[in-house]
Amino acid sequence: MPSPSSRFEHLPNRRAIVDRRALAEAVAALPEAGLRAATIQLLKDALTAGRAEIAHRLAERPTKGLEVASGQAYLIDQLLAILFDLATTRLHPADEPITLLAVGGYGRGEMAAHSDIDIGFLTRNTPSPRTALVIETMLYALWDLGLKVGHSSRSLDEMIRQSKADVTVRTALLEARFVTGDTTLYDDAARRFKAEVQRGTERQFVADKLAERDARHRRMGDTRYVVEPNVKEGKGGLRDLHALFWIGKYVYDVQRARQLVDVGLFTPAEYRAFHRADEFLWAVRCHLHVIARRAEDRLTFDVQREVAARMRFKDRHDKPAVERFMQFYFLQARTVGTLTGVFLAHLDERFASRGKRFGLPTIRRAPKRLNGFVLDRGRLALPGDDFFAEDPVRLIEIFALADAHHLEIHPLAMRAASRDAKLIDDYRQDRHANALFLEVLTSPGDPELVLRWMNEAGVFGRFVPDFGRVVAMMQFDMYHHFTVDEHTIQAIGLLARIEAGTLREDHPLASAVIDQIISRRVLRVAVLLHDIAKGRGGDHSVLGAEVACRLCPRFGLTPAETETVSWLVRYHLLMSDTAFKRDLSDFKTILDFSAIIASPERLRLLLLLTVVDIRAVGPGTWNSWKRQLLSTLYESAEEVLRLGHKQRGREERIAAKQARLARALDWGDARFAVFVRRLPESYWIAEPEDVLEHNARLMAAAGDAPLSIDAQVYAERGATLVTIYAADHPGLFYRIAGAIHVAGGNIIDARIHTTRDGMAIDNFLVQDPFGRPFDDPAQLNRLRIAIEDALANRGKLNDRLVAKPAARMRADAFTIQPNVLINNDASNRFTVVEVNARDRPALLNQLAQALFQSKVTIHSAHVATYGERAVDTFYLTDLTGDRLTQPTRLKTLEKRLLDAAAGHAVDMVAA
Repeated sequence: MPSPSSRFEHLPNRRAIVDRRALAEAVAALPEAGLRAATIQLLKDALTAGRAEIAHRLAERPTKGLEVASGQAYLIDQLLAILFDLATTRLHPADEPITLLAVGGYGRGEMAAHSDIDIGFLTRNTPSPRTALVIETMLYALWDLGLKVGHSSRSLDEMIRQSKADVTVRTALLEARFVTGDTTLYDDAARRFKAEVQRGTERQFVADKLAERDARHRRMGDTRYVVEPNVKEGKGGLRDLHALFWIGKYVYDVQRARQLVDVGLFTPAEYRAFHRADEFLWAVRCHLHVIARRAEDRLTFDVQREVAARMRFKDRHDKPAVERFMQFYFLQARTVGTLTGVFLAHLDERFASRGKRFGLPTIRRAPKRLNGFVLDRGRLALPGDDFFAEDPVRLIEIFALADAHHLEIHPLAMRAASRDAKLIDDYRQDRHANALFLEVLTSPGDPELVLRWMNEAGVFGRFVPDFGRVVAMMQFDMYHHFTVDEHTIQAIGLLARIEAGTLREDHPLASAVIDQIISRRVLRVAVLLHDIAKGRGGDHSVLGAEVACRLCPRFGLTPAETETVSWLVRYHLLMSDTAFKRDLSDFKTILDFSAIIASPERLRLLLLLTVVDIRAVGPGTWNSWKRQLLSTLYESAEEVLRLGHKQRGREERIAAKQARLARALDWGDARFAVFVRRLPESYWIAEPEDVLEHNARLMAAAGDAPLSIDAQVYAERGATLVTIYAADHPGLFYRIAGAIHVAGGNIIDARIHTTRDGMAIDNFLVQDPFGRPFDDPAQLNRLRIAIEDALANRGKLNDRLVAKPAARMRADAFTIQPNVLINNDASNRFTVVEVNARDRPALLNQLAQALFQSKVTIHSAHVATYGERAVDTFYLTDLTGDRLTQPTRLKTLEKRLLDAAAGHAVDMVAA
């Protein structure tokens, strides 16, 4: 607990924020009648004016986060002092000593505009009735001011007892600061806290804080590179900096962060990095509170542009301001992580003699050959501070040794690597350095962990400058959850886990295929390079292929390997685009895809690259539906590459599916044969086996009924599978899509089929507006009724769609120009139309309605979403079953779809 001092001497022109003397005089001049209400009004005006002044300062000096945070705390201090004086002198004259403390972040003297105000009332003994009235009066006044208050009231003995019992209370009181009241009582409290609570409990406090930090990181996703970070609680955020200060304060009794240098926990350069990160993160948090007009600590897409603009980031070359701002944010978050490692290493030395260190346990057996590196209590360390300077290749070698021997790198060695990383610039062409790097990249162990260490030390980006260009780079979209470098490193880690056989359940095909590949190191290098050209303007696949041609020889790859890596980077999106946007039951799709692949080995490599690329995008991106589509495409293409243009393999797969379904249904051969003949080949290719069985049972139960609707949670996809079995007729698809929207659903996938006897069997995957399944009985009932009403033409569907208010979507933060691509070469039987637009509720309905108005037949629809971007593909014919070829008709179709994609009303004709 710090001694009373002027915490805000550094604040310029404090009186402009609040003139305490003038405000106190105004309160003193108020008559007794209506005193409390009049005082509240004066304080409310002062609070509003003070916040406006602080917001003005933030706008004028948008990067001075600590100054603004101190200004907020100063403003609250002055208002509290006036309130306290009023309550203890005029309203309820005090009959015992009482002290008002600022605790927590407010105690540290740092607040954002709408932060909670954490205060503590301290008395020597149990508060008297009059003191209780003082406390009550102040709390009610603060609530009347619209402030959110966290408060406690304790006697001196209670404060000590609760601090010993609860580390949260102890942490809050560690930063307790005198605001007003009895200074002698405060001095006694500070002395007793230090003597009775702190002394002798340092090690336990450090362990508790680290455990608390680790739990918070897990809660927040356990990576500092999520693209919508929490500035306060996220990994690499303000709370991590605070934890370092708390520990330093508790163990070394420092009062200011700069004193961490004096006690040897930071070098001057590291303190400057600490201060720079603290300043920046506080600025971001203060801007967030001002923009949201409430306590908001998550840097979401819809505010990132505004914060970037407020902090005066500008567009530069091909990188927009928002991406430059977020890249700087992630670099600061990385700095926080680096400082944490160094800080804990010093603490380790302090507590080494008292027990095991913080972090990983000591290894059981020391490796024999460490090439001059040493072990420090189980961690790879340097024998001297100039070890890297003597031979800069050691900057790569230390990571190769850590991987080979499963060693943790000592934080002081990481500090030295960060400091000396620039020395590797002159050794990028060194054969030994490149061989060591390739060893790490192709490691059968845990390359993800070691590459992340290399990245955080800054060595990775220095050794591979093309990779350095994507370090901390975010992509301003809702699809990618991580920065480009973190996505890439996670993809490499996933590939290693598939190779190790630990992901067989999630990726059965990939786990089988990886054992067949010949070009193992080609695949690892391709995963490393697949996104390396992002942010350069232009197609990153094409540009990345050029980068691969330059880098691969340097890494030691042969010309043939280089060509394959370059090809994989060039076409790394081909498989997912084909699987998710095209009709895999159309054989020309398979032939066109196979013509580009041309080799079974490349097909295997591309499958593995595609799987890890999708899964490393973020949580929930990979699912059974995507696995089914990729497996179907892989197996179909494999047959073509093996057998040429024959479709025998396709027929065998359909037959195998039908045989498994027959066993599951147990209907008898004759009945099952009749059922099979009703359905086209495309149906058997498109649907996964669990959906095939579900549809069969629904169709059998429906009998001759004109309409049957079923909805059930499809847990593997995180959505509800809605199946409609009905007599097919024009407009059926758009009516169903509209009804699902009216019921509050969002269609994330659609499969439409027509039986040979004129029935439609359509499968939709539906989520609520928050991305969750429809699983509430009332929701499901509403869904069924809406579909029944739409198909029976009860009520005007268009009127209901217009009347339904548009939900405020996160996708609204993005501008996506609608685009319609019409292709008559992608299929021999159908016109393929691809629509790109910003995702929103009822988009599919509006597109389907536009197609209905254009008098075309939809044979299949393929719905894909990439964050805020929707890509909907339709396979069409005219009403006679022919492709659409007339230029005027195609032009009209394109215009209708563009209008629908943009949200404009579609010209209506009678349904």
